[in-house]
Amino acid sequence: MSYVWTTALTINYLAALGVVVSVLRRRKEPGSMVAWVFAAMLFPFLGPLAYWLFSADRVVWSARRRRRRVARIVHLIRERVERHTGVHRSDDALPADLRNIERMARHLARFPATPGNDVRVYDEANETYAAIEEALRTAQRHIHLEYYIWNADDTGRQFRDLLIEKARQGVEVRLLLDSVGCFGLSRRFLAPLRAAGAEVAWFMPLRPTSRRWSLHLRNHRKIVVVDGAVAFTGSQNIGDEYRGRLARLSPWYDTHLRVSGPAALFLQEVFVEDWYFATRRELSDDAYFPAPTEQGSSWVQILPTGPDQPVNTLEQVVFATAAAATHTLRIATPYFVPHAALRTALTHACYRGVEVDIVVPTRTDAPLALWAGRSFYEEIVSAGAGVYEFDHGVLHSKTFTIDDRWCMIGSANMDARSFRLNFEISALIYDEQVARGLSDSIQIHCARSRRITLDGLRSTSLPQKLLEGGARLFSPLV
Repeated sequence: MSYVWTTALTINYLAALGVVVSVLRRRKEPGSMVAWVFAAMLFPFLGPLAYWLFSADRVVWSARRRRRRVARIVHLIRERVERHTGVHRSDDALPADLRNIERMARHLARFPATPGNDVRVYDEANETYAAIEEALRTAQRHIHLEYYIWNADDTGRQFRDLLIEKARQGVEVRLLLDSVGCFGLSRRFLAPLRAAGAEVAWFMPLRPTSRRWSLHLRNHRKIVVVDGAVAFTGSQNIGDEYRGRLARLSPWYDTHLRVSGPAALFLQEVFVEDWYFATRRELSDDAYFPAPTEQGSSWVQILPTGPDQPVNTLEQVVFATAAAATHTLRIATPYFVPHAALRTALTHACYRGVEVDIVVPTRTDAPLALWAGRSFYEEIVSAGAGVYEFDHGVLHSKTFTIDDRWCMIGSANMDARSFRLNFEISALIYDEQVARGLSDSIQIHCARSRRITLDGLRSTSLPQKLLEGGARLFSPLV
């Protein structure tokens, strides 16, 4: 027995030493380095195993592999998109400060802002689903959907059956699902869809025997594109819980976007790239990229982000917009675990006299993220920011506004996972009316929430402080 224990301990120490060497060799963010070393030393076997499953090295391998695989399809479709959207059209119509944000986002993520879009924002699940269903029913040529979570419940079956109906009518239907988010979705559930002629693919299937797979590298995007003309994106997945049908998760609040006009083609391009990565099947024909017509007056810029990009695009854009705010900065997010750069941007905005409001939910499926986020409250509240905890349901919206002139709606949370690990999608909207409406919505949530005060933070019990401090150690990983 002693021999077995000695062997096991030796293996554990060697594995932990391997983690330390790997972490030091990477020379990444100090916080992340310390967290991984701490995990490897504190949790025998589990720490090294977690590093092997979730480490950034594995993420980088997979991300670089993805970039190489989609490079060819990107070149094939870029000319078509640019020709149809007037990508070289002058952005001088935007104010100077917003023009700088647009140019930076374009440089980092390749996509420009385009005018002529009709934008509709939904913050009620049934309205969102009704709008998506209406668009799907009007499809004549193709339907493309990409989701992180699609549940096998009444809502999931409702949309599956509608896709079956459209596929039988001769409409091309393609559904791309994340293999972790949809882990419980059975082949039996999807079989009728495939039998009707629809194509279903999985993003990064879980294959531990493969040298380059990643449990961490997930597709968190929510995209629907109909005939290349109408598109949806935002924070809402497909399932009963997202429309408040589960008592413990009711009511549920999401924010979703419908866009028609030139910007829809850029959401189409994101889907086509992801589809090619998952299937190696090209969708570069002109039929998928029809010439758009002006549908409205909104400037919209699609921002795809992920670990395959050479720089942290989402972090750069959020930092720049926070730094550009002059009057108001409002954030609604289900997970608020701000890294150092974001905390600096928020506190500096407060020092400049900007009214900063952040609202997060207390009902969450990730308590570690909630506890870690609370450990950062005092720094931000001390600077003058308003931090609110919403306890009247699940607030799952991921929205960001500055000065009632610019806003961002998408799938990204304010945490390390969305900033550095997930493939996310956001829409940057340069429209005062839309931004003002979104800002008002965030303020309504704030008014129904409990405001965090310095006195309350300083009277937190010692066990709670220890819990939050312990969670903070792992904030680079959550």
